[in-house]
Amino acid sequence: QVQLVESGGGLVQPGGSLRLSCATSGSIFRTYNLGWYRQTPGNQRELVARFINSGSTVYADSVKGRFTISRDSAKNTIYLQMTGLKLEDTAVYYCNARVWPSQGGYWGPGTQVTVSS
Repeated sequence: QVQLVESGGGLVQPGGSLRLSCATSGSIFRTYNLGWYRQTPGNQRELVARFINSGSTVYADSVKGRFTISRDSAKNTIYLQMTGLKLEDTAVYYCNARVWPSQGGYWGPGTQVTVSS
């Protein structure tokens, strides 16, 4: 059973910051490429940022320069540091584990991020 546990979501004002965390097991952390996606009602889940092979990262154009993905192998956890948050960043954020570049993979239950004044 693959467990991905997100945390860190919440309500923040425009321009604010949040850090999301996704904790998993050591075997999952070592085997799969981990990343972050988000989804709003009525829309498809979209890539935010993720690790791909050899530790490289990819980001959605909409978050480049504002969001940073990182990982801590000692804690089997990845993070998404979000700064300069905008209203349009409001979404449920999901942690994903997959073997890049395959599709699908495993998903966490998600954490809500709401950007509102």
